[in-house]
Amino acid sequence: MKLPLTAEDRSHLKTLQPQIAASPVGRGQLIPLLQMAQKTLGYLPDEALSLVADHLSVTRSEVYGVASFYNQFRFNPPGKNPVKVCMGTACHVRGGEIILENFERKLEIREGETTEDREFSIERVACVGCCALAPVAIVGETLHGHMAPSKVEGLVLRVRVEKEKAEREASNS
Repeated sequence: MKLPLTAEDRSHLKTLQPQIAASPVGRGQLIPLLQMAQKTLGYLPDEALSLVADHLSVTRSEVYGVASFYNQFRFNPPGKNPVKVCMGTACHVRGGEIILENFERKLEIREGETTEDREFSIERVACVGCCALAPVAIVGETLHGHMAPSKVEGLVLRVRVEKEKAEREASNS
């Protein structure tokens, strides 16, 4: 699912344009330019890929081919609360795949996608180094060990309730 650009994304693209224009030209600049774009935007929307392709005088499909080869690049914006589900050996054996499926079902997105409100994104990650707590999920910056499918809904609900509470407090100020 491709999410539309936000006003913030457009602002970042305007910042990125002169940076790319001032960069050297040459195939060796492709990865550094993609890294610059992702650092500025947090992900690589089609518009950023086009900026890089135009600057280097290569096709957009060539740029996409390189970017999609490396797992450091993402094509969807990260959610404000990224969900990372560990798939290291211990987590995998103890049901990491089921935990991932439950997050996908609850958030109605697939791994690698972001919810329309950009609150959540889901990512499958390699070992996070907490094998004794397997299976493990990280929501935002909080690690949750001994995950069970029944805990997924509560974690998502907690984040949504905290957001609503913060919004209410901000509107009452």
